[in-house]
Amino acid sequence: MTARAQQDAVRDRVQTGNRLRSHLREYFPAFLTVFRHFREGLASPVSRTLLAAAPTPTQAAQLTRTQLRAILKKAGRQREITDEVERLHGLLREPQMHQPPLVEQAMGTKTLALLRQFEAACTSADELEAAVIDAFTAHEDAEIITSFPGLGHLTGARVLAELGDDHARFPTARALKAYAGSAPITRSSGRKTTVLARHIKNQRLASAGYNWAFAALPASPGARAHYDRRRATEERHVAAQRNLFNRMLGCLHHCLTHHIPYSEQTAFPDTT
Repeated sequence: MTARAQQDAVRDRVQTGNRLRSHLREYFPAFLTVFRHFREGLASPVSRTLLAAAPTPTQAAQLTRTQLRAILKKAGRQREITDEVERLHGLLREPQMHQPPLVEQAMGTKTLALLRQFEAACTSADELEAAVIDAFTAHEDAEIITSFPGLGHLTGARVLAELGDDHARFPTARALKAYAGSAPITRSSGRKTTVLARHIKNQRLASAGYNWAFAALPASPGARAHYDRRRATEERHVAAQRNLFNRMLGCLHHCLTHHIPYSEQTAFPDTT
């Protein structure tokens, strides 16, 4: 329940952030360019703290270096504060087009309302993530799951949440793969054989599986070689990624059933 709640909270954060970003484009697009190099984007504590202090271009341009330094410290910034102050001080004062003063003020008021919703969504996602990780690390299967390349605590928790911890639930790896939607459907009629993606599946597990497969590529030479081999046959990226998830899911079923950690040599013997 906690893992699903955290995933829903992340979706709420993305949706609320998209509404805020769309609104800023109408009157304050320069703010988006200032923080485009941040991995978190608008979800960054610095972005949110600065926007709360100066929700309009006019207010942002009036911020002094002392005020910017205080904003960065309030947001938890600890390193390279002086350089960041100078960067923000210069960018926020660059000439830009403005809405009429009353319109800009009204849009700034709306921004603060959207920002409060965004702050709540970010806080919920962060708190639920901490709760998920705490519960997952205390589980007996956590060590086996996180031994797999690409499975960190959060993605591993989502996988465990959808699989359950009853190791007899899926008697075979094939049953698990069908449940996750990674195994294709093959239909034969006469001389014609059609291979189709499986649409009836556990959508949350499938979503976690794509993240898992993507993260496994730089972490596992075997996974990278497997993916490249599928792509070399002119298979699309999504199909190759799903096939890799299918392979890794079979390995996970074996490891959980036999209570053993992941082994790169056993999973991909042809590349080790």
